[in-house]
Amino acid sequence: MTKLAIMGAMQEEVEPLLANFENINIVEYANNKFYEVNLSGLDIVIAYSKIGKVFASLTASIMIEKFGCDTLLFSGVAGGINPKLQIGDLIIADKLCQHDLDITAFGHPYGYVPEGKVFVKTTKYLRDLAIKVANENNLKVIEGTIATGDQFVHSSQRKEFIEKTFNADALEMEGASVAVVCDALNIPFFILRAISDTADMDAGFDFDEFLKSSAKNSADYLIKIVKELNK
Repeated sequence: MTKLAIMGAMQEEVEPLLANFENINIVEYANNKFYEVNLSGLDIVIAYSKIGKVFASLTASIMIEKFGCDTLLFSGVAGGINPKLQIGDLIIADKLCQHDLDITAFGHPYGYVPEGKVFVKTTKYLRDLAIKVANENNLKVIEGTIATGDQFVHSSQRKEFIEKTFNADALEMEGASVAVVCDALNIPFFILRAISDTADMDAGFDFDEFLKSSAKNSADYLIKIVKELNK
């Protein structure tokens, strides 16, 4: 690893990351800002993509192709599906899928397009490192499936569909698109989420109330992972 990309989707998700650095060089490109920092000799580029799969794919591609990042970590918040996940808990994706991808009219399964795959697996050595860091810091972290779609899920019916169809543990709006980019470009990657809501009728209220605290939980843990990765 020579240069690390760290992504979030929203400003609230990267602000607690940037708070760890004093010297920040801001590069404006493609209607976005990229924050160049250094941690103990490791060059890092931090950016928030804006919400959704298209913006996330664009930002991940830029960080890899323009800035030369060769490893990518994503930190942010998600809605919980697995009943074991409470607000503030942390989940590491072992694989990701797109729950809103639907060409079942042509006989394909949900989440699939020809020459693609329903699930994209994350990089095992990064997951293992994250679990090691969690254990050393007495943090409760689970590994599970994260489902991505261009919609903020706040319906029990939709939540149940995603759980049943993909056996998903959490859902959000960017991770699987980042996974597709990294998988295609052979970039090791890792998706971390802190639970901000329960993806049901109270999701909007939960999200507004717990966004900042959950984003900070995710960011604080991610910085510990980066320090371990840089040893």
